[in-house]
Amino acid sequence: MLTHQAFAIILAGGRGSRLMQLTDWRSKPAVPFGGKFRIIDFTLSNCVNSGIRRIGVATQYKAQSLIQHLQRGWSFLDGRFHEFIDILPAQQQVSEDWYQGTADAVFQNLDLIRRSRPKHVLVLSGDHVYKMDYGRMLEQHVRNSADLSVACIDVPLAEASGFGVMHTDAQKRIVNFVEKPKDPPPMPDRPDRALASMGVYVFNAEFLYEQLIRDHDDPRSSHDFGKDVIPHCVPRYRLFAHNFADSCVGMDDTNIPYWRDAGTIDAYWEANMELTKVTPELNLYDDDWPIWTHQEQLPPAKFVFDDDGRRGMAVDSLVSGGDIISGATVRHSLLFSRVHVHSYATIEDSVILPDVDIGRHARLRRVVMDKHCRVPEGLSIGYDIEADRKRFHVSENGITLVTPEMLGQQAHHIR
Repeated sequence: MLTHQAFAIILAGGRGSRLMQLTDWRSKPAVPFGGKFRIIDFTLSNCVNSGIRRIGVATQYKAQSLIQHLQRGWSFLDGRFHEFIDILPAQQQVSEDWYQGTADAVFQNLDLIRRSRPKHVLVLSGDHVYKMDYGRMLEQHVRNSADLSVACIDVPLAEASGFGVMHTDAQKRIVNFVEKPKDPPPMPDRPDRALASMGVYVFNAEFLYEQLIRDHDDPRSSHDFGKDVIPHCVPRYRLFAHNFADSCVGMDDTNIPYWRDAGTIDAYWEANMELTKVTPELNLYDDDWPIWTHQEQLPPAKFVFDDDGRRGMAVDSLVSGGDIISGATVRHSLLFSRVHVHSYATIEDSVILPDVDIGRHARLRRVVMDKHCRVPEGLSIGYDIEADRKRFHVSENGITLVTPEMLGQQAHHIR
């Protein structure tokens, strides 16, 4: 199989600064998502479910919690069958510099990739939420006799300036590629949409080695795939676009492929809130394409008290292992593990990360609460935006981010 001869390198070193204080102590791929996962689990699960089991994860920014998660949750691959996940921190192996760009992060690990002698190399971003069969993309790559294939989705033109944008011919061959243009070019047949790169690439292995060495030797390059490597290759080699809809797993009746960046507080909140719908676009209950993660040994969620005005209940919500809802009300919210909500408290439209204690009579609405917060009794957040701005971070759409530091509490910095 093509996937058995492939090597995947996941770029997981970015901070994700638009997530504000949520990434003060962790990289974006390590940010918790969906009640029990971390964002990188989706890319790793795509690899394993696709049959790609030789994987390197390049880390850099505040990587301790990410490394810890990989060690605890992703050690099940068996080296006797040449399966592995190698953690690749920036070690200054080639020069005295840390990773200088996405292409440089791969270049600095060429020796490790070559050691596996793959025919194809997948370069993947570790900070997006989606379900994709990389095997289908590999098959199309081989059919096209491509040197490089780029997975793509169409996005609203107004949002396209945050992506690499491409044009293709009738055979899906890429004829133009511009990284994060201020004035994005629209699709020829859809003036309100643009064809955007997902940051998912398939290279012929030898071609990748040649291009990375050439790019490394170019003093004018910023050593980034989108800014430098792909634009250089477009007029010279066979580059093809791969439509994500052809390899997306578990699309719903709308046939719109699910892919989320979750790169801002608003987008992160919204992507988690979507999971509380009766039928969410992202199916986490799919036995055929499971999302793997570190499984903590925790007791079941517990709901106690059934008195008028003091009833432990959760409606239209996801509640995780180790949670105790003690005479409190949770509506349209997502609670990670080990969250204790005390009597008479109410939580609405909120995302509560692990190990949070919410005091009696507290009220939370449209909140993203980081790990290890201790909410004092009677505190209200999300009801007076101006008051919240004095203590917390309030997003453009009115979502309030709360961290232990904002509450004046000692934080656990390995998150």
